[in-house]
Amino acid sequence: MTKIPSSSSTAVAAVTLVVVVIFISFIIPSTYALGSGDTLAVTYSGIVCGIVANEQWQRIICYRKGQQPLDVFPNVSFSSISGGRNSICGIRAGGYTMLCWDNLLMENTTLPVRTQRVYFNNTVRLESIAVGDPHICATVVGTGALKCWRNDSSFKFPPSGSDRFSSISSGLGFSCGILRDNNRVRCWGSVSTVNDIQSGFGNMTMASISAGESHVCGLNSTGFLVCSGNNSSGQLNAPLGSPFEFYRLSLGANHSCGIRRNGSVVCWGGGGLFSVEAIQGVSFETIVSGLNFTCGLTTTNFSILCWGPGWSNNGFVTDPNSELPLPEILPGPCVQTISGNCTIYPLSQKLCSGNGNICKTYFSQIPSTPPPPQQQSLPPVLQPQSSSPSRGLRKGLLAFAIVGSVGAFAGVCTVIYCLWTGVCFGKKKIHNSVQPTITRAASSNGGGPTTSNTSPPSRSSTIRRQGSRIMRRQRSGTSSKHADRAEEFTLAELAAATNDFSLENKIGAGSFGVVYKGKLSDGREVAIKRGETGQKMKKYQEKEMAFDSELAFLSRLHHKHLVKLVGYCEEKEERLLVYEYMKNGALYDHLHNKNNVEKSSSFLNSWKTRINIALDAARGIEYVHNYAVPPIIHRDIKSSNILIDSNWTAKVSDFGLSLLGPESGRDFRPTKAAGTVGYIDPEYYGLNVLTAKSDVYGLGVVLLEILTGKRAIFRNAEDGGTPISVVDFAVPVIKAGELAKILDQRVGRPELNEGEAVELVAYTAMHCVNLEGKERPTMTDIVTNLERALTLCDDSHGSISSGMLFSIHSE
Repeated sequence: MTKIPSSSSTAVAAVTLVVVVIFISFIIPSTYALGSGDTLAVTYSGIVCGIVANEQWQRIICYRKGQQPLDVFPNVSFSSISGGRNSICGIRAGGYTMLCWDNLLMENTTLPVRTQRVYFNNTVRLESIAVGDPHICATVVGTGALKCWRNDSSFKFPPSGSDRFSSISSGLGFSCGILRDNNRVRCWGSVSTVNDIQSGFGNMTMASISAGESHVCGLNSTGFLVCSGNNSSGQLNAPLGSPFEFYRLSLGANHSCGIRRNGSVVCWGGGGLFSVEAIQGVSFETIVSGLNFTCGLTTTNFSILCWGPGWSNNGFVTDPNSELPLPEILPGPCVQTISGNCTIYPLSQKLCSGNGNICKTYFSQIPSTPPPPQQQSLPPVLQPQSSSPSRGLRKGLLAFAIVGSVGAFAGVCTVIYCLWTGVCFGKKKIHNSVQPTITRAASSNGGGPTTSNTSPPSRSSTIRRQGSRIMRRQRSGTSSKHADRAEEFTLAELAAATNDFSLENKIGAGSFGVVYKGKLSDGREVAIKRGETGQKMKKYQEKEMAFDSELAFLSRLHHKHLVKLVGYCEEKEERLLVYEYMKNGALYDHLHNKNNVEKSSSFLNSWKTRINIALDAARGIEYVHNYAVPPIIHRDIKSSNILIDSNWTAKVSDFGLSLLGPESGRDFRPTKAAGTVGYIDPEYYGLNVLTAKSDVYGLGVVLLEILTGKRAIFRNAEDGGTPISVVDFAVPVIKAGELAKILDQRVGRPELNEGEAVELVAYTAMHCVNLEGKERPTMTDIVTNLERALTLCDDSHGSISSGMLFSIHSE
């Protein structure tokens, strides 16, 4: 027999080890506990919740002490839920929203359940959720990046912010996860024992972990059960067994439980009080643990059974073997795509009502004899028992056969690769795997690609932006003062159109003059802005600058959500601009003008209409930020500069104070701050640093006006008529989760399918008016959120009742 060189032997061993680890990771599903996401969850206090099966919506239903089942969120689908000390949290189907409920255990059942939205993002979606106390953690779909909320200043995150996790689980004051790159355990949190828990696993590679109050157990890559942490009640004293003995784990405060391959459950710790005699012969799909009890989902009829000293003593049920009065619960999340490491669970289509399939690994797929284990030390209590020589010999031969098969397969793959790539013959085949990814389709108005303040733009967004800039340069040419498409009028023509600028035709004022309604000789209705005719040089210079600014900008900007420039007049000291006539006036008048306020039948007394107008304005601002070359900063975004045409389409107007921004997006310092009190960016006003985020602040104020019906600065009757900004008035209430208290009463409570839309607008507005510009969203982000809100108004899918308005938390 030819001897294999040591280097080749090492390579084969490495390949074999990787294949075995990957294989094992496929056949061992994630374990679930108090702080891990699943379709079944409990709190320490004894609330039991599940995601309902066999219905159109994968809704959440809960059972609580001495009360009827509580339908937490009707007509909304969830993919997974998790419970902590007092909270239940869930990730909505799609992964873009995480919601939490803290008052499920309340005596007054007539009060609505308070719902808090902890996270919302259309593009960065969540998958694994783990609720602890008081923190909540989750991972990002695809990347495995970690996000945590509700933690105090003492909560310590993993040392490396670049850590990526395949799964996570939370205890009280800490969380642990399995790192994607090496399958080792990493723990973090505020408790002093977090490092001891992590060190208990050493360099062992793990397939799954599950956290309790102060201990963690899991299955390592060879299928053995490993535990670490507090062992005051024997919760680490796991029963000895063969590899892959357990299918899932669930941990409470001082006890641990696991599901064996045959579906039966065994528990240990808890001072010996966790007898499983009452559930003997029952097969379970999944289990979850509270403080001193455990609940499981049965395989036969997907009902829930609970047992343990804390269950019966709390007065929930007298018979520990009684099923909870809940409908059938899903045995696993309904997903749209089944990955290669699992198969479709039986009856998936029925259980998911056609909305996806359940991804699950059958017990029968777990091998009766495991692959050869890695050479790593196990805690003494977990060392496998020795077997007889004959049994050991059989295992050795089988292990050799498995390794040989894997090695042969790897060798065949290597030969095929060599022949295909030409590497073996000194040739190299170059494959470019970089593909452009479009993160958000352009909006109907020509909206730009999704951008981020913290990461470089995608290749596709760069290509699209460069292409669009070339097209715009070709279309617009140089930024000359006189427009390509603007007509030149005489002063006599415009005077005739406005009846010699009579007061009857005055309809408003702009950045440098008075605006009149006019009718041209050809019958066109227009709005004519006439510069003030003062004699002072300073006044004239300011008028000239505003005139030049608007003419230069609007002559090259053509967008459905920007007021169109028709023409201009320049005679001696007279400076006039001619715009399309906006029949329905300014948004400000509809919100604050006394005559309009008293009209209960105003067209704007509809949440959908208000959101649509906000979206129109955002699209106009997004256009000048992302598609003008160079970009333009408006500097005076306010409700009186958002005009509405005869079709109730909103358009941004008055570019008299606008400035060209740097193409790179860097800030710059103009000679002095300009804008309107109540709308001007505090950072710009105080530090004289202007960025596109200054316009974002102004739009945020407008959004708050739309929501509350209050002016940017108004007198608060509750405070003796003291002037207050709508920002100071609204933001604290939104953060407190009491948005309904400040909504404009003229519009009325949001309808069934408008509640979340209104809340999403409030969430967006709150972030727009952040004191720091870097913390504000981009205009593209705002457009995306408002588009989503408008869709929610039309779409009952995923809608919530009007009484369930969320509080808002930053990501």
